[in-house]
Amino acid sequence: MTRIVADTTCGLAPDLARRLGIPLIPQIINFGGQSFREGIDIDNAGFMARLRAGRELPKTAAPYPGDFIAAFQELSQGGESIVCIHPSADVSGTMRSAETARGDFPGVDIRIIDTRTIAGPLAAIVLEADKWAKAGATADEVEAGVRAMMARARIYFLVDTLEFLQRGGRIGGAQALVGGILQIKPILTFLNGRIEQFEKERTKRRALARIKELAITESARGADAHLTVMHASAPDDAAALAAELKEALGTDDVLIMDLVPAIVTHAGPGALVVGFFTPAPTTE
Repeated sequence: MTRIVADTTCGLAPDLARRLGIPLIPQIINFGGQSFREGIDIDNAGFMARLRAGRELPKTAAPYPGDFIAAFQELSQGGESIVCIHPSADVSGTMRSAETARGDFPGVDIRIIDTRTIAGPLAAIVLEADKWAKAGATADEVEAGVRAMMARARIYFLVDTLEFLQRGGRIGGAQALVGGILQIKPILTFLNGRIEQFEKERTKRRALARIKELAITESARGADAHLTVMHASAPDDAAALAAELKEALGTDDVLIMDLVPAIVTHAGPGALVVGFFTPAPTTE
C-alpha cells in the first residue's frame, strides 16, 4: 500500500493523524535559546501562552531530517511507496529536509510534493491522498490526484499586522504594502506558492465581507469544497464567518481549525484564513 507522510503545517489533529497512520513531521519553534517540536514539545495553547508572555518573537525552522528518516525507515519496511505532501517551498524549508532524508533511502520510491499551499487546503489534500492510498491507489495515482487538487486550492486571509510576515521573511509580493497600510486592510492570498496581495479594503468588516464573497462564488459545492475557516486566537471571528458561510452555501461542511504555531509565528495573533477548493474540471 502507498503510504502518506505529512507535516504539522497542515493542521491535522495529532490524534487523527495517529489513527490514520499518517506521520506528522513536526516543525521547529524557537523561543530564544529553546527549541520545540510542534505538536510534541509544544501545543497550540502552550505556544500562545509563551507568545503573549514573551518579549522576544519566536522563530521557526524546518523539521529535522532525522524525523523524516525515522518515518521513512518505518514506512518502507514492507516495500511500500511513500508520498510526502508538504507546504510551499517558498514559505517553508520542509521540502529541503524531506529531500535530504530521502538521500538515505536510494532504493525506496519516495515522492516529495510541494503543494504550493498550506494549512486547511493542505490538510484536505493529505486526507484525500490517504483515502486513495487505502483504497488501493498506486503512488502514481495518488501523486496525480494530489497535483490535480493542488491546482484547485485557494486561500484568502487577513492579518492584524504585516509585522510578523515581514520579520519572518514570508511576505513575498505583499512587501510593497509595508509602511502604507494604516488606512487599509489587505486581503492576502497564496499565488504560485507565495504570499501576495489580492485586494485592499478600507476596514476589517469590508475585508471579511469580500473574503466571504470570494468563498461563496469560487468554491465547489458540498464536501468537495473542503471549506475551512482557520484562525490564530480569534475564535469568535472564525465562528461568525463559518456560520455566515454555512448559511450562504446551505451546508454544514465548514470546518473551523486553529492555525498551528509555525503559521502563527509568521501570520501573528488575530489572523483569519479561509481555504477551499474550486470545482473540479468537468470531463466530456
